[in-house]
Amino acid sequence: DLGVARAAFESVPWVRRAVVQRRWPNRLAVRLEEHQPAALWTSTDGSDKLVNTFGEVFDANLGDVEDEALPTFTGPEGSSARLLAMYQRLAPLLQRLDDAVIEELALSARGSWRVALDSGATLELGRGEEAEVLARTERFVRTVAQVTGRYQRPLQYADLRHSDGYAVKLSGISTTPAEPGAKNP
Repeated sequence: DLGVARAAFESVPWVRRAVVQRRWPNRLAVRLEEHQPAALWTSTDGSDKLVNTFGEVFDANLGDVEDEALPTFTGPEGSSARLLAMYQRLAPLLQRLDDAVIEELALSARGSWRVALDSGATLELGRGEEAEVLARTERFVRTVAQVTGRYQRPLQYADLRHSDGYAVKLSGISTTPAEPGAKNP
């Protein structure tokens, strides 16, 4: 039974798709397509899985992954393809921030995006259509160097959820008044 044979091959963790054909007189030809991991997937039940280059979540031994620099995706069930598409659009854009690399991309149940960069900075991108989120991110990337350059401090947090601007937190900079007698950093 070709269907049973195909299902048996596709039950192997790293096999994405199997094509099984009969070859006369008594042979089978099998063509396998392997999953190519694009990201780690953190599910709500706590089990870690992988996302392939098609945006599909699959279960495999994480120790078999050769690329240790995979980003982590977190989001509602069924949103892995959407996260992969957004990652592919955001990664080159955010790389313009001193070669920043996305370590984690999260989509909340309410549709809000959050990015954690390898520098330790967190970006709240907010909700909206993909084009809106990307436009806010583009504006941020174009202008944030002026802010960090002025204060000579690295970015710690940015909130891009505002329509006319963004809020930032830089390491070592505070807007709260210092207590009397305390030294200013």
